[in-house]
Amino acid sequence: MYKYDTYDQAIVDARVAEFRDQVKRRLAGEITEDQFKPLRLMNGLYLQLHAYMLRVAIPYGTLDSRQMRMLAHIARKYDRDYGHFTTRQNIQYNWIKLEDAGDILADLASVEMHAIQTSGNCIRNISSDQYAGAAADEVADPRPWAELMRQWSTFHPEFSYLPRKFKIAVIAADEDRAAMRLHDIGIQLVTRDGKLGAAFYVGGGMGRTPMIAPMIKDYVPIEDFLSYSEACLRVYNRYGRRDNIYKARIKILVHEIGADEYRRQVEEEFAHVKTLGIDPPAAELERIAAHFAPPPFEAGLSDDIDRSDPDFAVWIDQNVKPHKQAGYAIVNISLKPIEGIPGDASSAQIDVMADLAEKYSFDELRVTHAQNIVLPYVAKRDLYAVWQALREADLADANLDLISDIIACPGLDYCSLANARSIPIAQKIAKRFENLDRQRDLGELKLKISGCINACGHHHAGHIGILGVDRKGVENYQLLLGGSGAEDVSLGTITGPGFDEDGIVDAVERVTEKYKELREGGERFVDTYRRVGMAPFKEAIYG
Repeated sequence: MYKYDTYDQAIVDARVAEFRDQVKRRLAGEITEDQFKPLRLMNGLYLQLHAYMLRVAIPYGTLDSRQMRMLAHIARKYDRDYGHFTTRQNIQYNWIKLEDAGDILADLASVEMHAIQTSGNCIRNISSDQYAGAAADEVADPRPWAELMRQWSTFHPEFSYLPRKFKIAVIAADEDRAAMRLHDIGIQLVTRDGKLGAAFYVGGGMGRTPMIAPMIKDYVPIEDFLSYSEACLRVYNRYGRRDNIYKARIKILVHEIGADEYRRQVEEEFAHVKTLGIDPPAAELERIAAHFAPPPFEAGLSDDIDRSDPDFAVWIDQNVKPHKQAGYAIVNISLKPIEGIPGDASSAQIDVMADLAEKYSFDELRVTHAQNIVLPYVAKRDLYAVWQALREADLADANLDLISDIIACPGLDYCSLANARSIPIAQKIAKRFENLDRQRDLGELKLKISGCINACGHHHAGHIGILGVDRKGVENYQLLLGGSGAEDVSLGTITGPGFDEDGIVDAVERVTEKYKELREGGERFVDTYRRVGMAPFKEAIYG
């Protein structure tokens, strides 16, 4: 994984010193909250319902045990002993005291971490495939290119004050594990005639107006990767709406002028950008890529796994994925215990995961788009020991991609923008489907919950989605069916009138029972829905 050079370290150290002074002046009353707000947001510090929330960047979801232990330390010392992993492959702390913010940033800087550009109208944390570098289906490890974008976008003078926040994902496989086409820019590394390049999808996003990004260019030579990205951003920065926050995202621009006209303007801008020489020399690309060289895998390891323990066998089948290196596997650690809070982990659990990474995964972990954690390089001979350690730490739930593996935003329990609670709904649904055999019988079923129309829980992209709204002061939950954030990307459709807290749980159960009646062969829920349509499910829900 990438290690800071002197420039990287100088940047984060300077930002810590700068923000310490800003906090000092705010606490002394020398600047007002209105003056302080844009300064704290530049450092990922939000003012939520009960306290400050700090969002820490984890670029493309990759970190090592030293960094993971620092996240545990921050949870213990400055928060309420837990952290919340997010769909942007970041971590958030919900109970931060303003006077501690400078010390937290200093602690982060000591392990090559920061909270820069985790808020504001700028290019946010670059996300990627959590299996990058380990997946057998990728054409290349996408993380060197994600890292290149991180360096390019950090404090970019032209893109620090965009019309709206901007999110980019970089993947390198046909299987989309990062919801790439629901980003402002989604980039898929591809090959053509044996040469690496990139396909660009621009104008996706969720929120109150969800859109799937159209393909803007099917192949950009890899040496033009940055210059084409810059051209895409320049056109948006020039024409994106700054007069209306609800129409400020690039998805609105692409929708209003059309993909063809946007493409034409990008190509025109690209021809100019190529004259500026912003693409890095080959030596710089090699320097970055060297940080992502494969670990020293042990040759000749057996692929055999002793499945005599039935609970272990279920965990293997559900949470462990194939690796491109013989004798190794990808381990998914679920942060979705029954009646737990999706994405939350205690400081002790974070430490356990750090220890396991150091001992069994070449000192590397990944945060996933689905709010779970991955150990990307585990020898199959070590899987049982890893599982035992996870079980002792209450981290061995074998529910990856099942109905209890719920994505949920913090909702009205924490967020000042939310209209309804998300966490209790997730907990009640998980409890209703607690039986693992029942969950596995339903098969892959992505359930996602948002507490407001901003869609931080990605409800539009759920096979089953739930949106909490305010109806005359009462929480009301809309049910959506048929969404997907994967390579078969689609947006969910609202079934009809909403429900109260208990009613939405019942509605989800009625949907799953109808699916069991209608499915054919090994169909997933979303496949059955696409085959038969909304009508039979609506009848089952409303009678």
